[in-house]
Amino acid sequence: MNIRTILAASLMLCIIIGGVAITPSIAQTASITGKVLSEGQPIEHAHIAIIDTKLRASADSTGKFKIQNISAGTYKVRASYVGFSRGEKQITVRDGANTVVNFELTDLTKNLNEVVVSSTLKEISRAESVVPVEVYNQSFFKKNPTSTIFEALQNVNGVRPQLNCSVCNSGDIHINGLEGPYTMVLIDGMPIVSGLATTYGLSGIPSSLIERVEIVKGPASSLYGSEAVAGVVNVITKKPQNAPCFSADVFGTTWQEWNGDFAFKSNVSKKTTALTGINYFKYDHIVDNDHDGFTDVTLQDRISVFQKWNFERKNNRLFSVVGRFFYEDRWGGDTRWTPAYRGGDQIYGESIYTKRWETFGSYQLPTRENLIASFSYNKHDQDSRYGNQSYIADQQVVFGQLRWDRQIGRHDLLAGTSLRYTYYTDNTPATEAGSDSEVRLAETWLPGVFVQDDIALTDKHKLLLGFRYDNNSTHGNIYTPRVGYKWVINDRNSLRLNAGTGYRVVSLFTEEHKALTGSQKVVIEGDLKPEESYNVNLNYLKKIYTNGGASIGLDATVFYTHFKNKIISDPESEQGKIIFKNGPNYSISRGVSANVDVAFNNGFKVILGATMLDAFDIDEKGDKVVPYKTERFSGTWSLSYKIRKADLTIDYTGNVYSPMRLQRLNDLDPRRAESPWWSIQNIQLTYGGFKNIEIYGGVKNLLDWLPS
Repeated sequence: MNIRTILAASLMLCIIIGGVAITPSIAQTASITGKVLSEGQPIEHAHIAIIDTKLRASADSTGKFKIQNISAGTYKVRASYVGFSRGEKQITVRDGANTVVNFELTDLTKNLNEVVVSSTLKEISRAESVVPVEVYNQSFFKKNPTSTIFEALQNVNGVRPQLNCSVCNSGDIHINGLEGPYTMVLIDGMPIVSGLATTYGLSGIPSSLIERVEIVKGPASSLYGSEAVAGVVNVITKKPQNAPCFSADVFGTTWQEWNGDFAFKSNVSKKTTALTGINYFKYDHIVDNDHDGFTDVTLQDRISVFQKWNFERKNNRLFSVVGRFFYEDRWGGDTRWTPAYRGGDQIYGESIYTKRWETFGSYQLPTRENLIASFSYNKHDQDSRYGNQSYIADQQVVFGQLRWDRQIGRHDLLAGTSLRYTYYTDNTPATEAGSDSEVRLAETWLPGVFVQDDIALTDKHKLLLGFRYDNNSTHGNIYTPRVGYKWVINDRNSLRLNAGTGYRVVSLFTEEHKALTGSQKVVIEGDLKPEESYNVNLNYLKKIYTNGGASIGLDATVFYTHFKNKIISDPESEQGKIIFKNGPNYSISRGVSANVDVAFNNGFKVILGATMLDAFDIDEKGDKVVPYKTERFSGTWSLSYKIRKADLTIDYTGNVYSPMRLQRLNDLDPRRAESPWWSIQNIQLTYGGFKNIEIYGGVKNLLDWLPS
């Protein structure tokens, strides 16, 4: 036997030890491959690690990775990247096999990359905007389901929906302590909600139609004109092409409130898509917990039908048309009241019938230049009875706008012209010589032009210059300039400084609704001039990413607003009268607001907000007077935790407000002169374990707080 035979035989030799045969073998190793994606897009350079080992890999430009030389066993694999949630999976690796592991990470900076339109009238990245814009998507409002956008805004920092009448539940939206008439509410950028609609129309915007809400705090009159003094709330409705074929959201409460939202999409043709939404809300349960013989909550029965059409055109040019009808029947007052007593003086009740028709749309002209024509029309019919007083009004608003934008070097130019016509007639007694039978007619024309230049000075410095000119048929020429500056310190820190002016023309019914609900008489001293405001605000934005995969966002703003010609309602100087006049001096609203947004890798999210406010009027004597219903401090929070294994989400939301000065009829009025601290808190559980179905339930107003 030669030596080669001996070596070969030795390799195959079985060694018998204690009757057990042991065969020597060569250990085999395994591998792990996969992709790291976010919403279908690869995350290049994502870091992949096998926990408690030194095995690592990095994703390539397509998101793919590979880890080799792994022994058989059970491991935890982690994928992470700055600005994204961290993903972990447990896998079992078999000897010699390849195991595929894919990761889907959440972009924690997505809210900064969102496209917004409210700051410049055209689509722009939120991160690039010189004007700070707060964006709240539908998931934010799902944490505390409500039937209207009016209620949905209660947990937005610095924004407070306020009910101004405990009997009929008329309301408005305050921004940074400024009253509702100073807030402009838009739907898809169109001034649909104004005049009468700011009193009763806000409850007619169902939250089911919302894709997102953009909020700009501070004057925006250089783009939007009158009413945009405190800020802008722009409700962006869903796009038909992105909506599901059918959706339904139904909820009820122990107070016997019932709300149903239904939406369905129709592909009318290859290039035409329509989205139809129907909202119905009913509350007809009389509650009188304080036993005063009056309803504690206004009874409401309303329906809103919405339809949005989107037309595909060459070169992706824009063409969309929206229509909506809204009807509401609400009443409050003596619990014995029935419709048979409507308008009489036997049993007091406030009964309001509201009908609204709205249509608006946008059309991009087939030209080489980017020209977009927008239009809106709304008609508001209101038939109201406040005891035996009647308020019957008809308001029609027609609005048209043509805007052009173009990028020329470092200049992003925007220019346009608009025309707004308002027709208004009513039988209100809200004039010194008025009577129930008197009919008042007002027609207002408001043509205007605006121009804006967004200048990229350098990669880190931007300057925004804007100017608007309006000619009000009643008040003449009005000029509203603004300037903004943005400094990107680095990819995680930025500063924005904005200054501008605003103006507003008074609307008596919106201004002082209680003038029609009691026996007080409205007196106007002199010609009411438009209010003027001057505002400056400094915004700081910071992003922090921890090694543990958490994302922390800080958004803080210091603001200052000076009012001139502020319209003051004085119900105290003369018994039985409410006097409207331009303030002789000035008013100030200043403060600081901050939001903190924290997203942890384990599914826990925290949103905290707080606003400190110092608002006051200077009276004829030069003394400071704090306005009614203006808080010095407000706070909001939203805590969410998703238990992934159980597919269960827990949401805890709430707000808190400091005492406010309250209005009384006279010194003998037994009601409080100042409100207490108060807080509304809610908790909700949402189960998403079913395909295409979510089930949620919870408790609203956990502390059972009610106004005394």
